[in-house]
Amino acid sequence: MGTDPEVLRDAAMALSEAERANPARDLIASLDGPADNDVAEAWDIELCRRINEVESGKTQLLDVEDVLVRIRARIG
Repeated sequence: MGTDPEVLRDAAMALSEAERANPARDLIASLDGPADNDVAEAWDIELCRRINEVESGKTQLLDVEDVLVRIRARIG
């Protein structure tokens, strides 16, 4: 790629925020290396399990303010 990185950056910065979002996400993701499909699948399964527990009433969500109060009390 013969494009000067600064020229490329300047061209990208001229785009709207919405137009920059996808390439920015892709660039950041590319720094993480290749995706591990086994890990992604395991997270998908875990997320579905948690959603099902909440929807079935087996698990109850906590209010964020209550959680923050409890955390602050623990760390003093």
